[in-house]
Amino acid sequence: MRFIFLFFLLITTLSGFSQQILRGSVEGKEGPVPGATIRQLPDGGMTVTDSLGKFRLEIADQNIIRIEIRSLGYKSVLKEILPASDEKIKILLEESSLGLDEVVITGTLQPVFVSQSAIKTEVLTTKHFNTFMPSASNNLVDAMSMVNGVQEVVSCGVCFTNSLSINGLPGQYTSILIDGTPMYGNLASVYGLNGIPGIMVDRVEVVKGPGSTLYGSEALAGVINIITRDPAKQPILTADVMGTTHGEMFFNTAVSGKLKKISTYSGLSYSGMHQYIDENRDGFGDIINMDRIAIFSKWEAQLPKDQKLSVSAKFMTEDRRNGVQSFLENHNSLRGNDTIYGESIQTERFELFGSFTGNHGYKIDYSFSIHDQNSFYGSDLYEAKQQIGFINAYRRLESGRHAILAGVTSRYQYYDDNTVATPGGADKQFIPGIFIQDELALSPSLTFLGGLRTDYYEKHGLIFSPRFNAKWKAGDWTTLRVNSGTGFRLVNLFTEDHAFVTGQRSIEIREELKPERSANISLNLNHILTMGSSQASVDFDVFYTHFTNKIIPDYSDPGKIIYDNTAGHAQTGGVSFSWTQEFIFPLQVMAAGTLLRSTETGEEGIKENLPFAPEWSALLNISYTIPRSNWIFAWSATFTGSMLLPEVFDLDEQGQPMADPRPRTSSPFQIHNIQITKSWKNLRLYGGVSNIFNFTQPVSPLSGLNDPYSNPGFSNFFDTAYSYAPIHGREFFVGINWSLFK
Repeated sequence: MRFIFLFFLLITTLSGFSQQILRGSVEGKEGPVPGATIRQLPDGGMTVTDSLGKFRLEIADQNIIRIEIRSLGYKSVLKEILPASDEKIKILLEESSLGLDEVVITGTLQPVFVSQSAIKTEVLTTKHFNTFMPSASNNLVDAMSMVNGVQEVVSCGVCFTNSLSINGLPGQYTSILIDGTPMYGNLASVYGLNGIPGIMVDRVEVVKGPGSTLYGSEALAGVINIITRDPAKQPILTADVMGTTHGEMFFNTAVSGKLKKISTYSGLSYSGMHQYIDENRDGFGDIINMDRIAIFSKWEAQLPKDQKLSVSAKFMTEDRRNGVQSFLENHNSLRGNDTIYGESIQTERFELFGSFTGNHGYKIDYSFSIHDQNSFYGSDLYEAKQQIGFINAYRRLESGRHAILAGVTSRYQYYDDNTVATPGGADKQFIPGIFIQDELALSPSLTFLGGLRTDYYEKHGLIFSPRFNAKWKAGDWTTLRVNSGTGFRLVNLFTEDHAFVTGQRSIEIREELKPERSANISLNLNHILTMGSSQASVDFDVFYTHFTNKIIPDYSDPGKIIYDNTAGHAQTGGVSFSWTQEFIFPLQVMAAGTLLRSTETGEEGIKENLPFAPEWSALLNISYTIPRSNWIFAWSATFTGSMLLPEVFDLDEQGQPMADPRPRTSSPFQIHNIQITKSWKNLRLYGGVSNIFNFTQPVSPLSGLNDPYSNPGFSNFFDTAYSYAPIHGREFFVGINWSLFK
């Protein structure tokens, strides 16, 4: 009996020695990571970190103990530990390219993780931009080419002014914000977006669908919010310079500092191009010539009682020009010439914006901008000035399951030009408003968000803009979101439609143009997949927007553009899909696509496609990193489907429009780019090829060039509207970035 007792005592003791307790913590770049799972491989126990990121795991005895750590929004980690180690371990997680741990503010004006937000928000960080495109030349328009469903729309085949389209809607339907404040009016949305240098941008948040409750009724298609860099986290000094084989030069530099509780970040950006290149041989430059300088500064002060004041300012001056070769060679003296055609747009823009964060949930966002433009389109002078002042004062209150945000807002707009748009002097508007929204968490898995905004327009009275959002977390890895809202927009043709000031078509406005109105609904399904030791994020979206009083230009008459309100209605709808995969080895893949249908239906019920809205689009980004030597190889591609084009007529030998217009439908095309980056401690060298396969639009975007009775550009039938694809061919680039860290 004593032998049996000693035998069982020995077995119990050995069994106790075969189990041990592993203790430690899991942290990310912002601190502890709660809810991370720690599992012993291959078939051991599992535990979850607490609210402080700490864990306790019973592990089976092995020669080498292997554990796996996972958390939503971070890269998985495999760690090997020697047995019988009593030391607590500290595990650092690196953020995943899936972006689920990014903190966003655009949807609700409050910081919240992407995975927790009731409003779907897409986030692109500077790190992501710099992986796939040259950092020195990177600006907002270039960066947005990496967002599914967002496309650059070129307004003119001579001066290449552009805007950003979301899901097929014109760029004027998108509200552009900087640090949450609307600053880009109708004029600046066409002429000012290229002047936002990448060196001042920390990340860009994109919310598709109406954002009218918080940002005004004009956010019909969506919101693009540019979040500037945190001065306290920047290098002491940084410089970035790049050149291309077409002669383009880019230079950026910035400095940061701290004086007691005030952090500062200031910089300068220069872009220049001075060569005439005409590869399509239409007699006009294929690449815009320019000199652009942007100076910016951001100051943040930590005040008593956890209050904070942020003040930012930016000044941009740009001299943009293009035309025939003789004009570019002597553009300063030939501005406005009536025999040598050229387009010259000289812009000066000043911005002041920031915020004050007070106690008890109070916050004030403010901005003021001046946009001054002096332009010649051939011999036609176009001068315009726009000023916008904006202020939002609001407070967030939390009570039980409710998170209420309420505030007052006011917007002042001044616009004046030398056209018939302002025959009685400057157009001045003061638009006051109030807004409220309530985010109701019915349960940990179900959240509703409802909001209402009311703005007062002197000519149109009270305008109501409701919104409704819902989020249902069907499981740990699956989320369903529903978004809906309305929009209201006043149209300024002289700033929004470039055909008003370029080309030789006459303008006919058949009726007093009414404000456009819209209603939108969208559905988003997001699922996180775990494939071995890697994660993937899958998104599926369905969206639909209905317009009344939609204003669509009619190009059917070769010498005219006719504007009137749509008698019936217009609509745009479609589906989109995206897949982002980050493998355990250093390979990241993102593939996305959108199917789109944008139509106009008249009173007779006849449905026609809207111009410049591609039937489908797709993008593909692949990057591979060699960690030990810090090499990154990145390949990006965009694919654009066919789209309806305006009616543009070439001329016969007598200088008269041909009977039939150019093809009304474009052919699909694709653009491929590659970039290779090598990094050291303070130095980053990058180079690559843009438009690898040298695709360009097969026909010139310009028509009416062969009129025997007029110099190029001055024909009554000269038209710049047939621009739908790049005419800028293959280009090699190389750049170097140097930083001095604190």
